[in-house]
Amino acid sequence: MEPETSGEAYTVLASYYDRLTQDVNYGKWADYIQRHFAKSKQPISSVLDLGCGTGSLACELAQRGYHVIGADLSTDMLSVAQEKCADLDVFLVSADMRRIRLPEPVDAALCCLDSLNYLMTPAGVQSTFQSVYQALVPGGLFLFDVKTPLAFTSAEGQINTDEDEDLYCIWQSELRRKQTVCTYQLDLFVREKGDLWRRMEEWHEEHLWLPEVLTQWLQQAGFQGISLYGCLTMGKPRDKDMRIFISARKDA
Repeated sequence: MEPETSGEAYTVLASYYDRLTQDVNYGKWADYIQRHFAKSKQPISSVLDLGCGTGSLACELAQRGYHVIGADLSTDMLSVAQEKCADLDVFLVSADMRRIRLPEPVDAALCCLDSLNYLMTPAGVQSTFQSVYQALVPGGLFLFDVKTPLAFTSAEGQINTDEDEDLYCIWQSELRRKQTVCTYQLDLFVREKGDLWRRMEEWHEEHLWLPEVLTQWLQQAGFQGISLYGCLTMGKPRDKDMRIFISARKDA
C-alpha cells in the first residue's frame, strides 16, 4: 500500500485534526487568555488569532463575545474552520503570520498551541513580531506560547499513537540540527470501507526558540511590558513546563 504524501504540514491532517486533538481543552485555554485580557489597561473586544487552525479557539472566544479574526496559512485547516465558525463573529483569512496585514488594528493578538515554533528562521519570527506590532492598536496585547527545551528533548525518539474505530495515527519525532529542530513524521490510516484502509503521510517541523532571544526580538519590534509565564498559569515559568507563555504590549 503506497501512502499519499504531503510536503506541507496540515494538509492531509486537516480533516482529522479535531478528532486527534480531543484532549485539548479550548475552554481552559480561553479562560487563561481572558485572565490576561483582564490585566489589560484597556478593554479588549477584537482579537487576531494567528495560526488559528480549524478555528476551535477562535470559536470559543467568539462565543464569549469577542470579534475574532482567524488567520492561517493552511487553506485545508481554514476550510474546516469555515464550517465550524459559520454562525459566529469570526472572520477567517488565509495569511502568512510573517506578513499579516489588517484593514483595521485589533485590541489583542494571539499565537497559541506552539504555532510560533513552526517558524523556522530568526527572520521569520522577527517579521511576525513586526507584523503583529503593526496589527495592534496602541496599548494592544500580544500573547503567545512556545515549547521549552524540555519539550524538545523529551520528544526525542518518541512514538505516539492516537486512534478511534475508523482512524489510526502514528507520530514519530526526531531531534536534529544540534537539538533545535524537532521533526515529526505522521502516518495516518483511515478506514474507507470494511477492512479497506487508506494510508497517508505528512511531516512537521518545529524550531526551538529561547525566551531570552524572543524577548530581545520583541523589544526590537517596539513591544514593552514583556512578561513570561508558566504553562497556563499567571506565575513564572517552572523547570517542569513543556511550554511557556509570553505577553507583550504595544506602546500606547
